[in-house]
Amino acid sequence: MKYAGWQEDESVRPSPGIAYSDSATWSTATSPRLNEPFAGSGDRLSRAERRLPFFPGFGTLDPTVSPHRSRSYPLSQLTDKTPQPSESNEITGHLVFLGTGTSVGVPALGCSCPVCASDDVHNQRTRSSVVVGLPEGNLLVDTAPDLRQQLLREKINLVHAVIFTHEHADHLYGLDDLRLFPFYLGHPVPLYCDPKVERRIRMAFDYAFPEHPPTHPGAVPQLEIHSIGLEQREILGASVQPIRLLHGPRFEVLGFRFGNIAYCTDTNEIPDESWPLLEGLDVLVIDALRARPHVTHFSLEEAVEVSRRVGARRTLFTHISHELDHAETNATLPDGMDLAFDGLRVPLS
Repeated sequence: MKYAGWQEDESVRPSPGIAYSDSATWSTATSPRLNEPFAGSGDRLSRAERRLPFFPGFGTLDPTVSPHRSRSYPLSQLTDKTPQPSESNEITGHLVFLGTGTSVGVPALGCSCPVCASDDVHNQRTRSSVVVGLPEGNLLVDTAPDLRQQLLREKINLVHAVIFTHEHADHLYGLDDLRLFPFYLGHPVPLYCDPKVERRIRMAFDYAFPEHPPTHPGAVPQLEIHSIGLEQREILGASVQPIRLLHGPRFEVLGFRFGNIAYCTDTNEIPDESWPLLEGLDVLVIDALRARPHVTHFSLEEAVEVSRRVGARRTLFTHISHELDHAETNATLPDGMDLAFDGLRVPLS
């Protein structure tokens, strides 16, 4: 039964082996990666060439010195059963769509509409997120509730940092799936977010910031929060430009520009001051929930009009509900515009 009144609810590739020493430091063997410079970045040393840093005394950090960092644990507690990184898909110089679905995903629970019942894999949409292969590692945009399955599906076994668009559950509540990455990185996972997102993280994941040290390695996610605003910021060897967007009448979110690609999910209005940040794009990724209007998301028609105004060479629509069939919708769209799908890769430019 289809519900007529349905509403939107509201690497460096890890080295083959990481060796942990007895003196609470760690190192890695070199591994080939990042030999090609990121477009527009100039010549850069590969992560293997400059090698990963040592972190003497990792785990002994006094949280009173850095209140944005969660407590860690001594590496001397690690054992031969500590998770080891496996081979990871190389995504440097690409943006990968981990998820392109709305907040409830597609198929939606309890729905037997044609899209939810479809055998077309393009209609199987996990919650929206992308990962960007930057010169110094993989930058994840949002931690969707489907994060573990998304990374396993794409064989992306290492995330070096995370940046957040906003604090809604479908963009944040997979955060705990980051807990293995400090084993591989040798330090807490950097999180880049605005103060509202930080407050939500500290409330929803208060156990990641305990008063006392964790009982064992991996007991809680190891996180380090970096506050961001609207200023351009260097992250993992590339410039990232936040873009202010509106998500309904009372809520602000961030989009991000990576080179000539802009990622703008969960929005139904672009403020006047943000339009200049979308000039000269090769690829625009923009919210397009469904054909019908919605109070907090662009409809497909509205998103097409945004695309025309921006004038990007290619537009990809994301945060898609079960009301849009992939093949049928794409057949109606103007040239250069398509629905994105889970697993789609787009070259950075």
